[in-house]
Amino acid sequence: MASVESEYPFYTQGLTALLKARRWIAKKLVLKAAVRLGRARDGQHAWALENNAKSSFDMVSSEIGDDRPLSECSFSCDGKFLATCSLTGVGKIWSMQPQVKIVSSLKGHAERATDIAFSPTNNNIATASADCTARLWDTQGTLLNTYKGHLDRLARVAFHPSGKYLGHSRSVYGLAFHNDGSLAASCGLDALARVWDLRSGRSILALEGHVKPVLGISFSPNGYHLATGGEDNTCRIWDLRKKGCLYTIPAHAKLISQIKFEPQEGYFLVPASYDMTAKVWSSRDFKPVKVLSGHESKVTSVDVVADGQTIATVSHDRTIKLWSSKKAERY
Repeated sequence: MASVESEYPFYTQGLTALLKARRWIAKKLVLKAAVRLGRARDGQHAWALENNAKSSFDMVSSEIGDDRPLSECSFSCDGKFLATCSLTGVGKIWSMQPQVKIVSSLKGHAERATDIAFSPTNNNIATASADCTARLWDTQGTLLNTYKGHLDRLARVAFHPSGKYLGHSRSVYGLAFHNDGSLAASCGLDALARVWDLRSGRSILALEGHVKPVLGISFSPNGYHLATGGEDNTCRIWDLRKKGCLYTIPAHAKLISQIKFEPQEGYFLVPASYDMTAKVWSSRDFKPVKVLSGHESKVTSVDVVADGQTIATVSHDRTIKLWSSKKAERY
């Protein structure tokens, strides 16, 4: 006969603030889902951006970003700024217009910076570090808050789509939020990707298929595709409706460090790799569109600007490279 304890799942009671956050997500963000589904029903999808990518995405800028290898990069929601961080522990904010130039430095971490992310609703920036803290900054370099509590180094930091909440992790090496705001996805050294329901806090889906650690993860704006990449050199496309792998892309010759979907409609996705390249792949048929080559060492991070027309990559060669589909634009 089963014990009384085994009849009930173990749980740790959360804070009142966590309960309020989950209720807010459940109530408010259903509107975003309704808008996305309405666009899908109306057929508001075109592939002009993909066709544009086939003939362009040329390198338009290359800048030395730091004295030591760069680890991550992130565009602001309006595309006017780019944030980078490095093994020095310093984050930097760069202006994109009229040319790439440094605006401010984010100094405060005691060890290497592992991740950096712009808020999706304003120009606040979050950083994660091996010093076990996450920090919140503005574009002028002013420290707004420090988040403590982890007992080991932080690997990732990410904003909820509402901009109200900040997620940070240690043993998780990839972290992404669904555009509707109700789901989160994570991946790590166990070669699994997991999807979490933020309204309940439960893991609702475990995605098995990679044979080595998974380091990058990204939701498509279409709401039902999820991309992962890792040390097995492959990018896997998961269909959340079917709860399985839709397609496996033999994307690179070495491990995939990061992966991002084009943020408007998910027209294409861009994995970055230790083979010194990033590659643009079509999200319609998962065929190669463009190879972004030019770095002299492993590419550690990639991001795509909101309009889908500029890609940023950073590398252990200490450079920031910008790739644009805007023919006349040179930074």
